[in-house]
Amino acid sequence: MVFPLPDKYIDLLTDFGFKRVFGTEPNKALLIDFLNTLLPPHHQIQDVTIKNPEFLGNTLVDRRAIFDIYCQSTSGERFIVEMQKAKQTFFKDRSVYYATFPIQEQAQQGNWNYKLTAVYTVGILDFCFDDHKHDSELLHVVELKNQRCEVFYDKLKFIYVELPKFTKSVDQLETHFDKWLFLLRHLASCNAPPEPLQGNVFAQLFEVAEIANFSSEEQALYQDSLKVYRDMYSVNQTLIQEGLEQGRQEGLEQGRQEGLEQGRQEGEQAGIQKIAKQMKAAGLPLKDIAQYTGLSVDDIDQL
Repeated sequence: MVFPLPDKYIDLLTDFGFKRVFGTEPNKALLIDFLNTLLPPHHQIQDVTIKNPEFLGNTLVDRRAIFDIYCQSTSGERFIVEMQKAKQTFFKDRSVYYATFPIQEQAQQGNWNYKLTAVYTVGILDFCFDDHKHDSELLHVVELKNQRCEVFYDKLKFIYVELPKFTKSVDQLETHFDKWLFLLRHLASCNAPPEPLQGNVFAQLFEVAEIANFSSEEQALYQDSLKVYRDMYSVNQTLIQEGLEQGRQEGLEQGRQEGLEQGRQEGEQAGIQKIAKQMKAAGLPLKDIAQYTGLSVDDIDQL
């Protein structure tokens, strides 16, 4: 049974919402518009063909790769677009591995000169990289460079967007890129298109994303996808809290042990100074006192 949802628009961070808006031929204008905010001027897209997101390797050894969205522009560039909702072990390795499939796909039989068209991997991340979590920069463009930081090969790029770092309100939106990021994070909480997000491509987005326009089957699929997303979010938050609590307990224990050690060392030092002071009062040479206590002559002289 399908129960009505309080939201008017879908959440773009769900699998259903992300693929409905960006992964279908009728809505490819939305995908093109979004990708062009991320791409350099010489690779701006005019049109794309949405391709089968399931790719089988050339040998039995290769594992199957399933992308969220896989498309190709009219000029040949290939794009993998992924929504990554949670941190994953070896996530960067996975990105590189997936990028090899569109590269291998370009191989031609017979005499081939190995000329390739560009391959882009675009990752929309609902988390922050551990090595960048304290940086304000949320857009990362990664490419092959040499030891002088000069681009060695410009046909393979990895573009990542860390969504949690985007905190602008509607009134603070300045660029087209800002508007897309705002909608990726907050579309489901909108009751109507805000003024800065009206007209042109965003009008199509709000129409496509309105839940009332869904069939009963689509609403059921979306609710299932929303439940998975919320469950995953809840699990992640639980793991984060457990990690923080464990870290707090370990920090307290470490602090207690360090405090005991510091106290022991301070006690030993005070005892040695007391003995040195007594030896000094007894008239022993400072050099001999230093030899027996390990204190410097200057320290003993000041006692």
